[in-house]
Amino acid sequence: MAKAYWVATYRAISNPDALAAYAQLSGPAIAAAGGRILARGVPAQVYEAGLSMRTVLIEFDSVEQARAAHDSPAYQKALAALADGAEREIRIVEGV
Repeated sequence: MAKAYWVATYRAISNPDALAAYAQLSGPAIAAAGGRILARGVPAQVYEAGLSMRTVLIEFDSVEQARAAHDSPAYQKALAALADGAEREIRIVEGV
């Protein structure tokens, strides 16, 4: 079974306090669901049409595990804390 990677990019952060509340809840929720945060922060370098925006990369053992983490009650509580405090995108990509 291929690993899966959850890639979150933040286009804008409008409420740093909401983001901090989200971070307090999301890290433990993701870890409890088997996720491992591999990288987070703004890019050290961007190329081509890249945008310098906060990015988080999380590894899971499978796509199903990544989906379950996102849909878990604990992570949904984190999302509720974030509310509209950030404009972002999350993708789940299967490893090769």
